[in-house]
Amino acid sequence: MELTSFSDSSLSLLAPAVAIILAVITRKVLLSLGAGIVTGALLLTGLNPLITLHRIFDGFVDVFWDGGLNLSNIYILLFLVVLGVITSLISISGGARAFGEWARKRVKTRQGSQVLTVFLGIIIFIDDYFNSLAVGSISKPLTDRHRVSRAKLAYLIDSTAAPICVIMPISSWGAYIIALIGTIMATHGLSDGSPVFSFLSMVPMNLYAVFALAMVMCTAAMDLNVGPMAKHENAALAGKLFDTSKGNPPGAPQLEEDEHGRVSDLVSPIVVLVISTLTAMIWTGASALTENKLAFSVLGAFENTDVTLSLISGGLIGLVYAVVRLLRRKIDGAIWQKAIVEGSKSMLPAIYILIFAWVLTGIIGQLETGKYLASLVSGNISPSYLPVILFIVSGIMAFATGTSWGTFGIMLPIAGDMAAAADIAMMLPMLASVLAGAVFGDHCSPISDTTILSSTGASCHHMDHVNTQLPYALSIAVVAMIGYLAMGMTESLTVGFFAALIAFLVLIAVFKRMALKSCEVKAQPRQLVE
Repeated sequence: MELTSFSDSSLSLLAPAVAIILAVITRKVLLSLGAGIVTGALLLTGLNPLITLHRIFDGFVDVFWDGGLNLSNIYILLFLVVLGVITSLISISGGARAFGEWARKRVKTRQGSQVLTVFLGIIIFIDDYFNSLAVGSISKPLTDRHRVSRAKLAYLIDSTAAPICVIMPISSWGAYIIALIGTIMATHGLSDGSPVFSFLSMVPMNLYAVFALAMVMCTAAMDLNVGPMAKHENAALAGKLFDTSKGNPPGAPQLEEDEHGRVSDLVSPIVVLVISTLTAMIWTGASALTENKLAFSVLGAFENTDVTLSLISGGLIGLVYAVVRLLRRKIDGAIWQKAIVEGSKSMLPAIYILIFAWVLTGIIGQLETGKYLASLVSGNISPSYLPVILFIVSGIMAFATGTSWGTFGIMLPIAGDMAAAADIAMMLPMLASVLAGAVFGDHCSPISDTTILSSTGASCHHMDHVNTQLPYALSIAVVAMIGYLAMGMTESLTVGFFAALIAFLVLIAVFKRMALKSCEVKAQPRQLVE
C-alpha cells in the first residue's frame, strides 16, 4: 500500500493535534485517539476511505503482530492484567486495610502521606512503567485514608517516575540514553570520557527533571494545590476522592477484605515484585551480553535488558507469591473468582487507551511528525539559543507523539550534530536539554503511555490527571527555559543552574500564595479526618 510522506509538511502535525485538542475539549480519550488515528490514516492514504480503513485495521494488527508476535506490547498488556490481579488479591487479603491502619498510627498528616508517596517514587527507579503502577498500589490505601485526591496521587506518581528514571544510570531509561550518547560520542570523535561519565555530568543540566522532582517534593510537603488541583483536593477533603459522575476510574474494583489482614500482605508481594523484576532485568541483560560475547557488568546488563520481558517475568513471580500467601487462608472460591475477574477488568480502560495510543503513535511515525519538528530548528541559529530551542522543540515533539523515548532517538543525534557544527563545548548541555524537553512534553501529553499508566496506578480518571498536572509541568518548563537561556548565553552550567534555582524559588513563593488563596484546602484540618 503506497503511503504519502509528510516529513516536510506541517500536515504531519494534524493527527496528533486532533487527538490532543479533542482529548482536552471532550475529555473522552478513546474518542480523541480514534479521531487522531482516522485523521492520520486519511492523510497517509490520500483521503481514500477504503484504503484508510485497511490502514487502520493494519495499525491495530501491528500492535500484536508485526512480522511476528509483537512481544513487547503483549508483555506490557499482560503485565497490566497481572498487576490488576495482584492488586485485587492484596485487597481481599486485607493487606491494604492493615497498611492503612499501620500508616494511620505513624503518618499523621495529609502531607506525610504525600511525602511517603514521593519517597517511594524516588526509590523505585528501575522503570517508569513499573514505578507508576507499583507506587500507586502501595500508596493509594494511605492517601485515600488521608483524603488526598486521586488526581493529586497521579501527579505525585507521574512527576517522580520519569524524572527519576531519566537521571538514574541504573534504570531502563539510563541504559537506553547512555547507549545513544555512546553512539553520538563515537560519531563525533569524542573520547575524553565514557558515555556513563557524560550521562552523570548531564544530570545537573537536566533542569526539567531536577526541578520537577524539587517541585513534587515541595508540593507534597507544603500541600501546594493550584489550578484544577485545588478543586480536586477540596472535593477529596469532603470525601470525594475522584469525580464519581465519570464512573469508577481504572484500577478500582470493590472487593470484600479479610479482617485478619497484615501489613506484610500488602508490602511483601510488592517487595517480591520489585526484587524479581530487578533480577529479571539483570538476567535478560546478562543473557544479551553473553550472546554478544561481552563481559558482564551491572550497567551493561541494564543497557541490554529486555524491559518488557523483565516486567512480565517479575509480575508473574509476584502473582504466584501473592497466590501462595492467600492459599493458607480459608477464602471462599467465589471471592477468589471475583478478585481475579475484577482485577483483570480494572485494567481494561488502560489497556484500551494504550492500544489506541500505540496505533496513533505508529501512524504519527509514518507521517514523520518528529522529523518535521526537528527540521524547524535547523538553519542559522546562534549557539547561545540552541539549548532552550532544543528544549522547546523536544517538548513539542514528545507532546505531539506521546513518547519521550522516540524523541530521544530522533532529537539526541540531531542535537549532537548541531553542537558539533556550532560549538562542541555545548554538546552536553544541548543533549541534556533534549532529555529535559522530552520528559516535559511526555508529562503534558494525554496520549503518553507513562501518563496513562500514572492515571491507572492512582485509579484516577485520565483527563483529570492531565489537566491537574499541566500547571505544575508548564511552570517547571518555564524555570528550565530560563536556566537553558542563561546556560547558553554564558556557556556556564553554574550560571544556568542558579538562574533556574532562583526562578524556582520565586515560583514556589507564587504557588504558596495561590494555594493560600485557593481556600478551603487551607481551612481544613491537615490530619486524617475520621
